[in-house]
Amino acid sequence: MIRRFGTPPEKGQTYVRRVGAYALLPKGRHLLLTCQSDPDPDLQLPGGGVDPGESPVRALHREVYEETGWHIAEPRRIGAFRRFVYMPEYDLWAEKICLIYVARPTLRIGPPTEPLHQEIWASASMAAKVLGNAGDRHFASMLVTSIIRP
Repeated sequence: MIRRFGTPPEKGQTYVRRVGAYALLPKGRHLLLTCQSDPDPDLQLPGGGVDPGESPVRALHREVYEETGWHIAEPRRIGAFRRFVYMPEYDLWAEKICLIYVARPTLRIGPPTEPLHQEIWASASMAAKVLGNAGDRHFASMLVTSIIRP
């Protein structure tokens, strides 16, 4: 069973399962995050949905680049969680299956290509407190306490 973070599913609500790949991207004592500014500012681990026919690792590379402008290397899956949310940008109720990786940011190509996203560098300890969802905060906290080695 995959650990759930956040609110439980609402009775009577139908959820679409969406698998996504997300990354902890440490550099020194900092993490590369993304801030999605719409509908409200939200700090997130970079990553997103796995498209049909796409592997989670390929999706991770694509999403990190789109949301931060960075290329990454050596992704290693460290866990997973799920959460039940409404996604206003898609007008969709989703059961998000979040595959979590740790990877090394290697090269900034340019600004994010995904509209309404901005790269943010934050101390790992700060990220563990301010990330927008409890699952992201949980994995950032594990990095801070050295359970996960980059």
